[in-house]
Amino acid sequence: MINMKKSIDKVIFEKRARGEYFITIDELKEYFNTSYNSIKQSIFRYKKKGKLSQIRKGFYVITIPEYAKNKIIPVYLFIDDMMKWQKKDYYLGLLSAASMFGATQNQLMETYIIIKRPPMRNIKNEKLSINFIVKKDWNEKDIKKIKTDAGYINISSPEMTILDLMYYMKNWGINRAANIINEIAPKIDKKKLEIAAKRYNKKIAIQRLGYLFDRELNEREFANVLSRVMKDNKYNYALLSPHHSKKGKMISEWKIIKNTEIEIEI
Repeated sequence: MINMKKSIDKVIFEKRARGEYFITIDELKEYFNTSYNSIKQSIFRYKKKGKLSQIRKGFYVITIPEYAKNKIIPVYLFIDDMMKWQKKDYYLGLLSAASMFGATQNQLMETYIIIKRPPMRNIKNEKLSINFIVKKDWNEKDIKKIKTDAGYINISSPEMTILDLMYYMKNWGINRAANIINEIAPKIDKKKLEIAAKRYNKKIAIQRLGYLFDRELNEREFANVLSRVMKDNKYNYALLSPHHSKKGKMISEWKIIKNTEIEIEI
């Protein structure tokens, strides 16, 4: 008869020896050549003792001593494995990517993951808050791979990050996005910004970003880059902020309706 506890301990030990922080039900079923019902009680006990945390049904992360206080390991240690397990293209983006590039204003517990269709249910519990944002498509050249203790994760380039911040503003405002962009501006490459903007299929992000660099951040060189991109296409007037009135000052150069004031923290 299988000693399930010792056997699961062995699996966890082997996973950690390989630098992995996760375990799946499929792996355990194959390892023990048995059904989920045969191992679910053991899994429950490991969860209760805080040794495993369920992220998705069938996917668990291994709690290690240095993160025992938080009861969960950082998302960047398991997100790539989880997305591969779910066979989903992804990248770490928006405020989460900005934090990786040095945005200090963005110390939040939420994680933002960009995915393709079909959508995924967000993960919200006392340990985690992971938001999955659907994007129709993206160019892989705008995605970077950065190394973590668990391998590599996909993350948007600084240039893609600031474009995304200007488009996806549902959970934050133009003011917060502007201050984050101001912080990570030193990481932006002019040529890469021009190329990324030409590939970006949401014109409103280019308009907002161009206005921001030109009129609020005094980054004229970046503004010139985006002005060149805009000359290649037709643009309709767009709101600077989606959270404010539809009335405001018309900024013809950027086809922007300035419907709010932006406060940049120095």
